[in-house]
Amino acid sequence: MAQATIDRQSKLEQANQALQERAATIGKDHRLGYHIMAPANWINDPNGLVFFKGEYHVFYQHHPYDEHWGPMHWGHAKSADLVHWEHLPIALAPDHEYDKDGCFSGSAVVKDDTLYLIYTGHVWVDRPKDIAIQTQCIAYSKDGVTFTKYEHNPVIENVPSDSTGHFRDPKVWEKNGTFHMVLGNRTKEDVGRVIHYSSSNLIDWKYEGVLAKADEKLGYMWECPDFFTVDGKEVLFFSPQGMKADGDRYQNLYQTGYLVGTYDESSKEFVHGSFEELDKGHDYYAVQTLEDHKGRRIAIGWMDMWESEMPTKEDGWCGAMTLPREVSVNQDQKVIMKPVEELKMLRKDQLSVSADVIDHEVKLSGCQGELLELELVFTLKDITAKEFGVMVRKSTDGTEQTIISVDVEQSKLFIDRDQSGKGVKGIRKTHIDLEQDVCKLHIYLDRSSVEIFANDGEINMTSRIYPKTSSIDVAFYAKNGKVKLETANVWTLKDIWEG
Repeated sequence: MAQATIDRQSKLEQANQALQERAATIGKDHRLGYHIMAPANWINDPNGLVFFKGEYHVFYQHHPYDEHWGPMHWGHAKSADLVHWEHLPIALAPDHEYDKDGCFSGSAVVKDDTLYLIYTGHVWVDRPKDIAIQTQCIAYSKDGVTFTKYEHNPVIENVPSDSTGHFRDPKVWEKNGTFHMVLGNRTKEDVGRVIHYSSSNLIDWKYEGVLAKADEKLGYMWECPDFFTVDGKEVLFFSPQGMKADGDRYQNLYQTGYLVGTYDESSKEFVHGSFEELDKGHDYYAVQTLEDHKGRRIAIGWMDMWESEMPTKEDGWCGAMTLPREVSVNQDQKVIMKPVEELKMLRKDQLSVSADVIDHEVKLSGCQGELLELELVFTLKDITAKEFGVMVRKSTDGTEQTIISVDVEQSKLFIDRDQSGKGVKGIRKTHIDLEQDVCKLHIYLDRSSVEIFANDGEINMTSRIYPKTSSIDVAFYAKNGKVKLETANVWTLKDIWEG
């Protein structure tokens, strides 16, 4: 037993040592300035979002030995304010028979002043055929840094009778003294769904049945579910795999979206509306939320997409988290996501930008940077332009630029990264309401990312971009007419990782 403990500790030490060594050699041209990344190598899904002992913790899927996906560990970062993040040692390594091929995604919950991580243990049976054994496991910590795996793991070993082995990504919460868990699942008939368990102690779990499942359009597997109440409505976030593109919708390889409805505690029935995508950009997946000490529901997603070309692999690292977003539901039963208020702490200098009528391309003198926040308000009352917007990370010769724009005739907001440098090209479009008096664009720009919040969070668009470090100009433009830029606030932003 003592030898096994030493070996497991050695695996964590080895992983942390390998990570430190690789971190000293990575290329930094596209390293993000104020987003969560690993010190080096691969990361994907956010895991274990939790507020514990006065601090926010974010764990994430991590391969500390390589910039490509591999046997999953749990990386770890914490923050007192959701803005300034600190790397902590790797929390979990695949070091038992039940998780030897990966500590897959999961969540965190606090019980009796102890932090519990609930995750999926992954063991390959036939990797080429995508056959694996997946079980649900727990680990615990008093200090939030060093974790011990439960000696009788796994706590859920058997899948439902109609299930395949795709049985993962537990999200756990407590309500009225009972713990609940939702899991992503794939049936033997290749139907994606979310299933529900309950427990009084985090150890003994009872299967409560199916919370929601796919129709013929909603894919063969639902990953990373999250079920919560906000603004009096129950919301299910999840990431379906296997959906087909439909016009401007579902253009990424996999989607992340939500269902809004009501849940009956006695019948355990979730009655909901139609599926909606959460983010309409190129790079958003596997969102997870937490409720913090202020009562806010805060969401963070993986800021990449499976099977995308990821140029930073050449630099020894890959993957990042989105900015934290506050979640609400409006009167139309649509999820709204806005950047959390604390992000204003990132602001350094406010740049001088004149708001004016735009009828062509206008390069902004003195408004340059890799790390910028832009708050733009366009007046729609007397607009004659057929298209208007802003170009960011623009080169002086115009060969590189990322375009964020509104097509007035089609009522479409779009992001165009065909000239954004390295990486996958392409345009993402979505409907935007232009019946109001104004169009608001709130944009966060980092060295290799753009996050757009339009019309007070009604639309989110997130995309990775990889321009040259010299491409730092900003320009407004309008086509075939005029538009009035009513407000233009631009700030340079801090690099929280400097030093």
